[in-house]
Amino acid sequence: MELKEARQEFVQLWGNFGSQWGINKTMAQVHALLLTSEDALSTDDIMEHLAISRGGANMNLRELMVWNLVYKTSFPGDRKEFFVAEKDMWEVAKRITRERKRREIEPLMLHLNRLKNVEEKGVHADNFTGMVNDIERLVGRMDKASETLMKMEENAFFGAFLRLLK
Repeated sequence: MELKEARQEFVQLWGNFGSQWGINKTMAQVHALLLTSEDALSTDDIMEHLAISRGGANMNLRELMVWNLVYKTSFPGDRKEFFVAEKDMWEVAKRITRERKRREIEPLMLHLNRLKNVEEKGVHADNFTGMVNDIERLVGRMDKASETLMKMEENAFFGAFLRLLK
């Protein structure tokens, strides 16, 4: 397989998986394009490679910058903005985990906590609050597990182990 063909297939694959993970397909494709690019790309380059509009490119680049996955850069004498992706996949995973926690887990935990405060008494109310408590505990454990995994690199032993995996 030619590199160009493999790269195009990866961009499509990443886009398809991104949409399954709840991320805009085009945003995932822009990310994949920047991940696989050796050089910084301009908005025009991204538009051309992905056949998307300027607005679509700009919107998705801004969102990737909010997620801290893409950075702006510039070159002396060139007025265009260029973009590069964070290429350390462990760092990418940590940033995605942090952002998803902020956008999904924290609001969910707030809502679940509020839903437990049912004023009614009885079997149905107890069953409902029990279910909400169980979900809250499960989400809390999953959150702690992901935090532990993300902090493993900071621990000397786990850091050495993770470097072996890289």
